[in-house]
Amino acid sequence: MKRKFVTNLILLLFLNLLIKPFWIFGIDRTVQNVVGAESYGLYFSLLNFSMILNILLDLGITNFNNRNIARHSHLLHKYLNNIVGLKFMLAVGYAAVCLVLAAIIGYNQVQFHLLFFLIFNQFLISFTFYLRSNISGLHLFQTDSLLSVLDRSLMILFCSILLFTNWFGGYFSISWFVYAQSAAYLFATLITFITVLHYAKTIRLQVDLRYIRLILKQSYPFALLILLMSFYNRIDSVMLERLLPDPIGKMQAGIYAQAFRLLDAFAMFGALFAGLLLPIFARMIKQRDDLVQLVQLAYLLIIVPAILIGVAANFYGQQIMQLLYHEHIGQSAPILGILMIGFTGIATTYIFGSLLTANGNLKQLNLMAFGGMLINIILNLVLIPHIQALGSAYAALITQLVTAVAQVGIATSLFKLRINYRLILKLIGFTLFSILAGKLSLYVDRWAIGFLLLLMAGIAYAFISRLISLKTLYLILKNDPE
Repeated sequence: MKRKFVTNLILLLFLNLLIKPFWIFGIDRTVQNVVGAESYGLYFSLLNFSMILNILLDLGITNFNNRNIARHSHLLHKYLNNIVGLKFMLAVGYAAVCLVLAAIIGYNQVQFHLLFFLIFNQFLISFTFYLRSNISGLHLFQTDSLLSVLDRSLMILFCSILLFTNWFGGYFSISWFVYAQSAAYLFATLITFITVLHYAKTIRLQVDLRYIRLILKQSYPFALLILLMSFYNRIDSVMLERLLPDPIGKMQAGIYAQAFRLLDAFAMFGALFAGLLLPIFARMIKQRDDLVQLVQLAYLLIIVPAILIGVAANFYGQQIMQLLYHEHIGQSAPILGILMIGFTGIATTYIFGSLLTANGNLKQLNLMAFGGMLINIILNLVLIPHIQALGSAYAALITQLVTAVAQVGIATSLFKLRINYRLILKLIGFTLFSILAGKLSLYVDRWAIGFLLLLMAGIAYAFISRLISLKTLYLILKNDPE
């Protein structure tokens, strides 16, 4: 299993490093620079509003399906027949709730227009994720890896035509950006559906209410967990836009988005770990395999880069923001540093949250997530009126670290994991070394060279201290059974 995890992680990282950075820094960043912080802030707030309620499209079905197909692959056809119809029913309910809440909040006509397409996009994203959960549940990780970058590849194509050619008169607006996403998601959904149909052979849509009730009864804890985590991960920009007067709220949401975009980029790679680990953990737990080595390997592969990135963002945040954006550099740079420290908490969650989810410990995870949501909302309510977007960054940092520590504690208790004090000391040593390397790198005249030297020094230390061992990875690839 360790070999399967490492080989497919390499493929996933290669494909995503090929596609997603170009999307984030070449397209998404360009869009914000073209339309401005205020216009993009409006879009970013609406996007996160639609994402918070996204769970109503799924109700935990995707994680439930992934875990169960990994354990019982022969149920693919039966689940597919019932769940596809259910997904369309949930889409209607999701759209209705979104639009009613938008009316209550007081969104205007322009906001409603954008929100309508964002709602459609969220349905396509959710449906594609569900379809892909069947592929990964069957352990067809290479196929799933290719499908994981399909939507972004299409978006790059469509947005590049709009941004960098005169085919449409050289005009571009935030609305065109949303329309291009809709087209890309639609094509990706159709291709993914055809792929799943190839393995399922046939599909016969049916609405068996008794069977649907059984699925929802088993999946609702997953739904509650995702809803609670969505609140504390995505509520920041919505609260910024709503709590602060117009146009300050939209602008602060846009400034926050500049820094959050980088956090989101690295979080995407963390999500790749979770996507691979959930079905692998589920099968290993069913087979009563030893989990300790895989948990430690996966955690080190994600936490070492997370620490290094967090340190680098705090030493070079100003330069990074200046390289990427045209305005509000001084305000977004410290936000980036704070958010990237919080990425260590997110990275921890991807490993230990996946482990607990695979084991079915949803009650404990939901209590943790509920506490995280309360902490985040209270901190945002207190901090936003005083320090605006910076307050949201501090709220996110505290929430991510607290919830990460909680998940490690829960996993350690439930799986009877021994605390590896030697490994903890190694990670502390790596963090201190990275900070020292960061301070020394500032003496280099050209910041880009100093930045690269910091990263190279951190990577070298990780290998020298054997936090990450090339020999271990080689032995896993060579000898570990599938």
